[in-house]
Amino acid sequence: MHNMETREKIQFKPETVAEINRIISQFPQGKQKSALLRILHIAQHEFGNWLSVEVMDYIAEFLNIKPIEVYEVASFYSMYNLNPVGKVVLEVCHTGPCCLVGAEKMIKHIEQTLNIKPGETTSDGMFTLKTVECLGACGYGPMLQIGEDYHEKLTIEKLDNLLNVIKNKNN
Repeated sequence: MHNMETREKIQFKPETVAEINRIISQFPQGKQKSALLRILHIAQHEFGNWLSVEVMDYIAEFLNIKPIEVYEVASFYSMYNLNPVGKVVLEVCHTGPCCLVGAEKMIKHIEQTLNIKPGETTSDGMFTLKTVECLGACGYGPMLQIGEDYHEKLTIEKLDNLLNVIKNKNN
């Protein structure tokens, strides 16, 4: 296998292994796959905020499941990054309720302001733009999520202020 060399380098820290084993122990014997969502979060955090194929293969091996079982879950949920991302990930909701109140306008504004399209990262590695399915704030759109923070009822002015605050904080 040509990527075996890379896979050998991928390992959870000992304290992470202990935490993952604790999580797995909460599920019945043979049902370790039930811990997959939590383990994907842990892995993404530990391995640079994204899940490479090698990392997903490592998780599959760790859980004694098929790699496709990991890929299908990781690719289904927007909270998992399957490619490297910027320091700040702008996740703009683009489902019906948010689009009705201007989400597409916000996405276009981010594209023009940062010179990136959804799925791309700015050349300085600061921002990644993602469009995502419903984030559960339908009455507060348009909205975007950065990490665990929701920014609701966006306007162009609010969006520009937010981007400026982030840029200034990270320079």
